[in-house]
Amino acid sequence: MSDFFAGLARRGRRLGELTRTFVLARQVAGRARPALDRRPVVFFNASARLSGLSQNSAFSLITSWAVRLAGVPVVHFVCKAGMSRCILGTDQDCPQQPPPCGMCIRQSKVNYTGADTCYFTYQRDETLAATLKELSLAELVRYEQPLPDTWLPDSKLPASLSLGALILPSLCWRMRLQSLDDDEPTRFLCREFILSAWNVACEFNALLERVRPQAAILFNGLQFPEAVAAWLCRRRSVRVITHETSFQPFSAFFLEGEVTTYSIPLPEAGLTPEQDAQVDADLQKRRQGDFIMAGVKFWKGMQGLPDELVQKASSFKQVVAVFTNVIFDTSLVLANVVFADMFSWLDELLKVFRAHPETLFVIRAHPDEDRPGKASRESVAMWVGRNLVAALPNVIFIPPQEYISSYELARFSKFVLTYNSTIGIEITLTGKPVLCAGWASFNEHETAYFELDRPGYFRRLDSLLAADQPEVPAERLRTARRYWYFRNYRFTLPFGTFIESTVPVGYVRLKKFTWRDLLPEQSATVRALLNGLLHEKRFEMDA
Repeated sequence: MSDFFAGLARRGRRLGELTRTFVLARQVAGRARPALDRRPVVFFNASARLSGLSQNSAFSLITSWAVRLAGVPVVHFVCKAGMSRCILGTDQDCPQQPPPCGMCIRQSKVNYTGADTCYFTYQRDETLAATLKELSLAELVRYEQPLPDTWLPDSKLPASLSLGALILPSLCWRMRLQSLDDDEPTRFLCREFILSAWNVACEFNALLERVRPQAAILFNGLQFPEAVAAWLCRRRSVRVITHETSFQPFSAFFLEGEVTTYSIPLPEAGLTPEQDAQVDADLQKRRQGDFIMAGVKFWKGMQGLPDELVQKASSFKQVVAVFTNVIFDTSLVLANVVFADMFSWLDELLKVFRAHPETLFVIRAHPDEDRPGKASRESVAMWVGRNLVAALPNVIFIPPQEYISSYELARFSKFVLTYNSTIGIEITLTGKPVLCAGWASFNEHETAYFELDRPGYFRRLDSLLAADQPEVPAERLRTARRYWYFRNYRFTLPFGTFIESTVPVGYVRLKKFTWRDLLPEQSATVRALLNGLLHEKRFEMDA
């Protein structure tokens, strides 16, 4: 009986969320007055949600409302069972199972009530399907689709679309794998992603031809539906703006270009005392595990270093912490500059572990690697087991489900190694040197150490191992503090006025507000969005 009433409560809550979205959509539709002489903005976020509102789908929807109220036409490019397999609707254990299109379409109809929408459906290209059928996985991920002559108004433009390369990050993300097996389930999903991507390309190209937009606002830009849209926009010189969840609760990062670079400029001036205090407060909360990223609280509680680790460390000359990433983090697509991937880096570090028996290396797996429903199927724990790392007397492995404080571990270490995790900037701020193996956004401003080739990386690592007590130079530390503040407060756009948490974890619902709250004179966030979109400024909050 309790389950029955719990189910009723869930349905009632869900109905209330849909009603609130519908009412706001109607309000905006009734007040928006698009100017006929202004070119439209296209919104597309097929990889952000199924049913309900994820944070990124909410960011997109709210932004589209603000743009419409500013008098700019908006066209939503919306999937209506337009892909045979999509990112979120595919079961990696049973890729033959079709996606749950019904729930997604119902949500879209509510979200885009009264809006100009271009729904696209799936038209399977049987000629392409026959071409793909006999290809190996390696051939599939290299596959390029020739473009129709009508798509090539300028002969200097590419004559083919690299569909295999565009869908590869999505395939790895969905399979939760870095190294893909050349088996039929993987090839099946790869083929379906390519066919779906080609359908998106055909439909989106037709939309671009018809509406001639001034810009496209896309979620993330790396998952294949939006990646295809971004590619098509750029070949037509249409501005591409991508967005992702940022580093504060209910916040977003918008950028013209690749959002996962999190590229920001740093003003020359130092921080004010109030800004410095804000950085300190942030770091204090994070060191206690009191933070949320993309609606998820990773740390259930921080634990100090176990006595056995402290005791074992006493017999070594020094301790070095090694922090890994989750392999499905989309930032890794741009991080693999020096090493092919994170596991290639770990393979090389294995040689370092063996060459330095005087050093205790502590490998800390990312807590998100074991998240229920999103666990990596190629994990650092598997790498540790496969390489018999436990047999090395100078290596300790901390698995993701152990909530040992990463900050205590860093404090206990001589210096820290990371791939491109944001903990690199946090540890730099404690005064500990950090050496990154992959490109990270904070490397742009020389906060952590980063070398552009393998010889340089290992020379830097050797110098840190040999140094008596390496320290972070004072100027590097000041730069790191400025980067932290401006990334989190100037270039992060807060949406907390408009959204709040709901279930499931990571999803949100709209707060009670009206269309007037979406006007630039009422919202600093809306001003930042409109300045970035309509006046080609940075997407940043008022100074």
